[in-house]
Amino acid sequence: PAREQLRLRQSSAVWLSVPPTLAARWFAPRMAAFLQAQPGVSLHLSASTDVVDFDRDRVDLAIRHFDGHAPNLQAELLYADEARLYCAPAYAQRMGITQPADVVRASLLHNTLLPYWPQWIERYTDLSVAQMHAIPSLHFDQSMMAIEAAVHSQGLVLSSAILTQAEMREGTLIEPLPQRMPVGKGYYLVHSKHSPLRPAAQALKDWLLARAAAEVALLASAPLV
Repeated sequence: PAREQLRLRQSSAVWLSVPPTLAARWFAPRMAAFLQAQPGVSLHLSASTDVVDFDRDRVDLAIRHFDGHAPNLQAELLYADEARLYCAPAYAQRMGITQPADVVRASLLHNTLLPYWPQWIERYTDLSVAQMHAIPSLHFDQSMMAIEAAVHSQGLVLSSAILTQAEMREGTLIEPLPQRMPVGKGYYLVHSKHSPLRPAAQALKDWLLARAAAEVALLASAPLV
């Protein structure tokens, strides 16, 4: 056991746990840049929604979408989140989405990451509860599926800006309304407070924090339609 602990401590491997949609849409396109910067590191990526137990699981670092409060974890904010409304350009035109109350004519794409359609509608419209419940809805357990449905003109989705960067860049999604709802959560990089990070894990942590900091300003200034 002691020898195994020494081997792991000196190892160039690092284990990272990331929510599936974030892994596919944000981290995967950037992995090569990290490995180019740290060619000696062996990266092990786990795409999972499970809450990591750092005492039990073989994980060095995790990215979690939560409020940042975890007494036993070191948590550092990568991105403060907010619910932004997206849809395909043709869908916005066909449904006449020019103000918040226009969602009454659309279909709502719900996902478990940002399940805030009722709050969004209550905050930005005068629609009644009955009107809100009468709006057609589709429910997805993965944000990735809800975003894809929006790309294919199936409705309106509330999503995080870092999950829709490619679609916004390609023009397959637009943000037709300026209302952006704070959700009190964000993407945090977390690890155990009680175990020092090995060099490979520290290198990944430093890279993730630097990469996120460099992109935050771009997200904040993302143009509307």
